[in-house]
Amino acid sequence: MLQARDLTLERLFEPVFAPVNLDVAGGELWLLSGANGRGKTTLIRLFAGLLRPSRGTLTRRVKVSYLGHQLGVKDDLTVAENLRFYSALAGTEPGTVGAAIERLGLRGLEQQAARTLSAGQRKRCALARLLLHPQPLWLLDEPYANLDADGIHQVDGLIREQLARGGACVLSTHGALRPASLDYQELALQAPEYAP
Repeated sequence: MLQARDLTLERLFEPVFAPVNLDVAGGELWLLSGANGRGKTTLIRLFAGLLRPSRGTLTRRVKVSYLGHQLGVKDDLTVAENLRFYSALAGTEPGTVGAAIERLGLRGLEQQAARTLSAGQRKRCALARLLLHPQPLWLLDEPYANLDADGIHQVDGLIREQLARGGACVLSTHGALRPASLDYQELALQAPEYAP
């Protein structure tokens, strides 16, 4: 689904991370780990096609669903309006919105303006989009951030279903937040080596 060879990106003429080699196949979960500032978000954005690599090659053979730090939830719309808007863009069945609201624990918040949601509720609203337009490859930048234990469990459930249908997922995380009861391969981003 996705292949990276000697992939890196430079800022101010210096690489952000050591060259990355990665092969992501259907049914696989990859975890990008590393300290803050190590380049996890940058690498996810490279995989999504939002940035161009400075060196190396990136081959992506499938469409992706991308969830970044900027959640794409419109403050002036309600939860239901946000999801109906995205559903219309994706061309999915209208009934799918109700199922996504139920699945992500947003029942009772449908008519609430997004600006009034907690950070965790906003994240759940953004995660619901994964159900409205499922793609073979998910790229999730710190999907556990701002979620309580139930929300983290829901994310793991969504990923489990994605892998079971032959999809793949690459997610970034830091600290102790890791997929529970899911097998994954880990890519720990390293600082680049500088020549003396």
